[in-house]
Amino acid sequence: MKIKTVLIFAISLTALSSCKKEGCIDADATNYNADAKKDDGTCSYEGNVVIWYGETAANALVADGATSLTYYVDGAIVGSSAANIYWTGAPDCGANASITVTEDLGGVKTQSIQYSVKDQTGFEYWTGNLNFNANECKAVELTW
Repeated sequence: MKIKTVLIFAISLTALSSCKKEGCIDADATNYNADAKKDDGTCSYEGNVVIWYGETAANALVADGATSLTYYVDGAIVGSSAANIYWTGAPDCGANASITVTEDLGGVKTQSIQYSVKDQTGFEYWTGNLNFNANECKAVELTW
């Protein structure tokens, strides 16, 4: 009886060790599992966009009477800044004082979402679409 139990245990152990571990196998996903060998369809993605403008735009905004800007993505406020504050080059996503938007893309690797930038009176200076890509930081310059 002992030999039969040990043999069944050994066969069960061999069967379990040969099973492929399932999980998200896409390295671009937020829930990537390096131990997974078989994709289970649960991958989820996130993308980042940093919105910025340079000195020319800042000077034009101030000359136009803008003192502050509010940034909207998909109708929701995502940040604000003084109109006279500008960057000399594209900031990194998440940089101090940057307008960085992180979007949950769900199960898709790319998504386009509408944005708008308005001054303190509600005047809209910029509008368009931001393109988010999985596991990527994209810089979008607002030009005058």
